[in-house]
Amino acid sequence: MKIYNATTDDVYSIYELIKIYSDQEIVLPRSLLSIYQQLQCLYVVKEENKVVGVAGVHVLGRDLAEVRSLVVHPDYQGKGIGRILVDHIIQESPKLGVERLISLTYQVEFFKKLGFQMAVRDDLPEKVWTDCVNCPKINNCDEIALVKYLQNNESKTAVV
Repeated sequence: MKIYNATTDDVYSIYELIKIYSDQEIVLPRSLLSIYQQLQCLYVVKEENKVVGVAGVHVLGRDLAEVRSLVVHPDYQGKGIGRILVDHIIQESPKLGVERLISLTYQVEFFKKLGFQMAVRDDLPEKVWTDCVNCPKINNCDEIALVKYLQNNESKTAVV
């Protein structure tokens, strides 16, 4: 399967795919407008011109970015699409100057297999003050923070 940069033609499909999981409160919802506005940060996997997976990379600060809105169509689960998308983001992030890649997720084991380590959300002020402060779950956040150090920083240890 091949990864593509998302285009405006993909926006509605991306929205519908994210909605499947946001309705289950597995990922945060995204509006059509937010998808259009952050389109250049989104990658998709397609099969027969159908979007079957999506993931975004969102730069939060000088050396920090987040894997966002990682979802795979239910009919395509278990085929390695999520891994392909995150691996692509891991490869692309250093080109942006990113040294730390984070994820706030319920899929802890998935991200650990990709080299992410447990982290403390409060040690990520760029995330907390950019996004978490506006999240309806701010006082009840049950997502787990994970971090992966990129480039020459692979040997750093996450703060737990």
